[in-house]
Amino acid sequence: MANVSVYNMEGQEVGTMDLSDEIFGAEIKENLVHQAVVLQLANNRQGTQKAKTRSEVSGGGRKPWRQKGTGHARQGSTRAAQWTGGGVVFAPVPRDYSFKMNKKEKRAALKSVLTSKVQDNRFLVLDELKFDAPKTKDMKKVLDALKVDNALVIVGKDSDNAVISARNLEGVETASPETINVYDLLKYNTVIATKSSVATIEEVYA
Repeated sequence: MANVSVYNMEGQEVGTMDLSDEIFGAEIKENLVHQAVVLQLANNRQGTQKAKTRSEVSGGGRKPWRQKGTGHARQGSTRAAQWTGGGVVFAPVPRDYSFKMNKKEKRAALKSVLTSKVQDNRFLVLDELKFDAPKTKDMKKVLDALKVDNALVIVGKDSDNAVISARNLEGVETASPETINVYDLLKYNTVIATKSSVATIEEVYA
């Protein structure tokens, strides 16, 4: 069972915490992690690119000149691809790039990333993260105390002030335990979670 230090908002170690081996000590499956990242990026693609083929552009109904005797190459339409204003050869059309992964595969990928963060000492646990009012400088003080400048902060319920406080910090993002994903966990160097959010993660993804 993995054991990590627990820090307060001043960056001082105030205890330790045991992490579930099922979530934070799982087998790392790089192929599923890669597939999960590709899945999220593909599903985020709009797929709305569109260009007109020669059958869709307007005009060009009349043959520009007779077939023979002009000295020019034969042409059937001024809307062929080689003409200005002509259609595009093999033009892109709107399409859906999304695909699906099995639920078990998604969870295995998530557990793999969480495990790697713990193994690399990139997973920090806070006893709590509460602010009386939303202030960016207060969140900055916490991150400076932890010596972190690029992090995904996982917060529990009733953490609106913390979320707003982190909103304007570059390289910092907040998420709830239910909305974490493989891409965001990999995107940020460090993952910071409160004790309550760790408990929620272990409950939700067990």
